[in-house]
Amino acid sequence: MASPLRFRSHGKPHAHIMTWLGIYEAATPGVELGDNATVRLDADNEPQPDALLRIDVGGRSQISDDDCVEGAPELITEVAASSASYDLHEKLKVYRRNGVQEYLVWRVYNCELDWFGLREGEYVQLEPNADGIICSEVFPGLWLDKFALLSGDLAKVLEVLQQGLTAAEHQGFVESLSVDSGCTGVDCCSLKSKSI
Repeated sequence: MASPLRFRSHGKPHAHIMTWLGIYEAATPGVELGDNATVRLDADNEPQPDALLRIDVGGRSQISDDDCVEGAPELITEVAASSASYDLHEKLKVYRRNGVQEYLVWRVYNCELDWFGLREGEYVQLEPNADGIICSEVFPGLWLDKFALLSGDLAKVLEVLQQGLTAAEHQGFVESLSVDSGCTGVDCCSLKSKSI
């Protein structure tokens, strides 16, 4: 039997992260969200992060024939209750070494959130702007009100995300993804299924 996952220290925070990232995925064609998927980073490391966000076409990872992520997804998120030390040391080093562009760790027991961006081979903490919002450097429009998330105010988290999704940089990102994938505003899946 698997180790128990606690509701308030893991289940609920994990659900809030997935809701936030899921809405971003829904508004950003060409971006994929994964929940506890195996990630083959290198010969020695196959973590299953709580959440990952990846660029499907032209990104740093791909989906293998056996349906695992191979390579470094652009964003990995961990909800760390008892595992905070491991998530902020060993895992951080593995993710940095393998080129994960952003790494977010919610330290539930400390009521803290660390969002790191990879710059020149090192992780640096992404800081909130003057409005208290942390903005992803890899995923334009992925905005997070850190204090709303930590206090459990999911409505405020989603309100701030909606502001990011209406920003010009998000629209430009969506347009660049549709160009990279060869899609131009039509349903690519229906085109693929008709050509089979």
